Amino acid sequence: MTTYLFSHRDCLFHDTGAGHPERADRVRAVLHQLDADNFPDLVRKEAPLGTREHLALAHTEAHINGVAARAPAAGIINLDPDTTMSPGSQMAALRAVGAVVAAVDVVMTEPAANAFCAIRPPGHHAEADRAMGFCLYNNIAIGAYHARKQYGLERIAVVDFDVHHGNGTQAIFWTDPGMFYASSHQAPFYPGTGEVTETGVGNIVNVPLAAGAGPKEFREAYDEVILPALSAFRPELLLISAGFDAHAKDPLANLSLTGSDYAWITRKLVQIADTHAKGRIVSALEGGYDLEGLADGVDAHVKALLRA
Repeated sequence: MTTYLFSHRDCLFHDTGAGHPERADRVRAVLHQLDADNFPDLVRKEAPLGTREHLALAHTEAHINGVAARAPAAGIINLDPDTTMSPGSQMAALRAVGAVVAAVDVVMTEPAANAFCAIRPPGHHAEADRAMGFCLYNNIAIGAYHARKQYGLERIAVVDFDVHHGNGTQAIFWTDPGMFYASSHQAPFYPGTGEVTETGVGNIVNVPLAAGAGPKEFREAYDEVILPALSAFRPELLLISAGFDAHAKDPLANLSLTGSDYAWITRKLVQIADTHAKGRIVSALEGGYDLEGLADGVDAHVKALLRA
């Protein structure tokens, strides 16, 4: 399997302010871990800019205009208590969108290819008309709808193992039976969504995990609930919201995963993609706020993609 790595230095210039957990050092840590000496087989690509047309696949015109209008010429502004913008934020966000779109294009046009996008800001909390939870645009949902529009796919799945529920992706997919969303996440926890009763039109699967849960509970969630539902959906393309903040080292949550758990779930997802989607996987970085834990999780995840 050929694995592509999409990133761009513009992602470093989204300045969230001193002490903010979603900081540029996150991408630096990921790219350092994926250095060519350690991962010589990765095919490295610069992320292009996402376009307004791409944004419109998952966001309202009011949201697109509103985010652009609020981008400051200097300093840092808050869109909500957690979500900031600086002069470099809009460009970083467009690179994040462009990375996922370009990754979809690669895996759809090149046999035996998958991709990982080392990007920020993250995206899975962004709703169609709202930036929130560190997220400006919903990178993974945009990638899914690009795949439908550009390649005519009928069944596209997103699996989200970030410790926080991806309320934005769920809301965008809520009434769309051709889009599948499954999430494991700590609950009760931010953003307060992701109950098992939230099922959309039968296309949404949520498995909340209690604080303190570890590998046993995480693997049971996938083996018993998420993976069977994903297999039954038979996705033609699988996208992953790859958050690493369920890692035991992460300061913002209370689960206790390690690199071996991320390797395990990646291998399981690869098996399903091989069966139903010709191996086509696009993974995009979401959370992960301890730099060592983030590097450990990404290392395991990308190695599993490379060995697919």
